[in-house]
Amino acid sequence: MNNLILVSHGDFCKELKKSAEMILGSQENIFTVSLLPHEGEKEFTEKFDTVADLLDENYIVFSDLLGGTPCNIVSKKIMSGSKFNLYTGMNLPMIISFVNATMTGNTHTILEETKESIVKVNDLLDADDFDEEDE
Repeated sequence: MNNLILVSHGDFCKELKKSAEMILGSQENIFTVSLLPHEGEKEFTEKFDTVADLLDENYIVFSDLLGGTPCNIVSKKIMSGSKFNLYTGMNLPMIISFVNATMTGNTHTILEETKESIVKVNDLLDADDFDEEDE
């Protein structure tokens, strides 16, 4: 799976792609589909299908919110027989992991690396303060 479709409420997915490209450079294999405030299920589905048809089911989908309209619409595609993986809770570390996994062929690390990227920095700082006191 070398292609990624990002779906979200509003332009979150577009801006997330731009942020990823600031770090990783241009990403021609990442596509975005935004659900805009004036759109409903029909419009979003048409936009998603346009992108998905170009990729011939050779893609993974990241969605912003479990239970949100973009995720629900894409989930219906899977329930109707489409063959792709859908992940929710989309964030920048997920995209970086996807790009790394694409380069190395190791896609199972996407979830592992993303979970590891969620850290309460205060706890890290407290641990550093403790280490400094020991010296």
